[in-house]
Amino acid sequence: MYVAVKGGEAAIAASLHLLDEVRRGDPAVRELAVAQIREQLALAVDRVMAEGSLYDPELAALALKQARGDAIEATFLLRAYRTTLPRFGYSEPVDTERMQVGRRISAIFKDLPGGQVLGATFDYTQRLLDFGLLADEREPAPQPVAAVAGEKAETGVAPALQQLVAEGLVEPAVPSAGDPEPEDITRTPPAYPMNRATRLQMLARADEGWVLGLAYSTQRGYANTHPFAGEIRAGRVPLELVPDELGFAVEIGEIELTECQMVNQFVGSAVAPPQFTRGYGLVFGEGERKAMAMSLADRVLRADEFGEEVTSPAQLQEFALSHGDNVEASGFVQHLKLPHYVDFEAEMQTVRALRQRHREAEE
Repeated sequence: MYVAVKGGEAAIAASLHLLDEVRRGDPAVRELAVAQIREQLALAVDRVMAEGSLYDPELAALALKQARGDAIEATFLLRAYRTTLPRFGYSEPVDTERMQVGRRISAIFKDLPGGQVLGATFDYTQRLLDFGLLADEREPAPQPVAAVAGEKAETGVAPALQQLVAEGLVEPAVPSAGDPEPEDITRTPPAYPMNRATRLQMLARADEGWVLGLAYSTQRGYANTHPFAGEIRAGRVPLELVPDELGFAVEIGEIELTECQMVNQFVGSAVAPPQFTRGYGLVFGEGERKAMAMSLADRVLRADEFGEEVTSPAQLQEFALSHGDNVEASGFVQHLKLPHYVDFEAEMQTVRALRQRHREAEE
């Protein structure tokens, strides 16, 4: 991101001082604590963690406070801090079948095996402003009750699509040919065309609005897609690491994830019977909308696997993926605020010369 600016030191210092003042706001209003942001603005915190590629709710909340609520600026701060951290190794792939489910729904089963777990969601609320939230003090909320249809939430609930995969109706989730080690896009510059593992990394930390727009375009006819939400689940999964000195996996903690399996139109060929295909989305924290959009984008980017015609922007890897990084996009847009008077003067001289030739030609 373009951030280097040269100018008067006194003016810059004054600007930074003013920034501190406007960040604090009216001193008569109680200052917002990082802990409050972490606990009460959790969806914003989760988005910054996902797009910043760093799972740390406290630091993401700090970044939001420092950025005055600007999610893109907070993402930039978190990524910048991430580059200073040592890397001790890579964790084992997380097993979402071991997830301690807090929310689990499916749009394709009337009676979802294992039960629907509605959890805490805006889906069933009326989108009306709650003016009661303006009050400084409210009566304590009642103890939460799990909104469950079917069985209660538990650890290790089998994926909803498992039975359909067993029947051959939905494509299985299998490793790529040869099961290559996934590349780390934070260390290896992505090269096109990308394999699916790399594409998923790009989508996972891409700007939510961008991915949402891509997904929306596929539903409006800019790709051949007719999706169904096969399963959406959110909860905590154990994270494991294999220390060199031990040689076996040990659990080092838990992280909260949201996963989406989107079932899409069926395909077949002369040698294979028709079956439904799917797209996949996985993000840090509670990010259901992003996971759903990611799974839609993932599916249309698999066009080459199924011999589908590429006709839409969302299907073009370089367009869909290279423009989704909000830190890079913000940098390229905001660098236009930097001094460009030399470039502009050169172009202005060119325009003057062209105008002079035009006048001479008319005479």
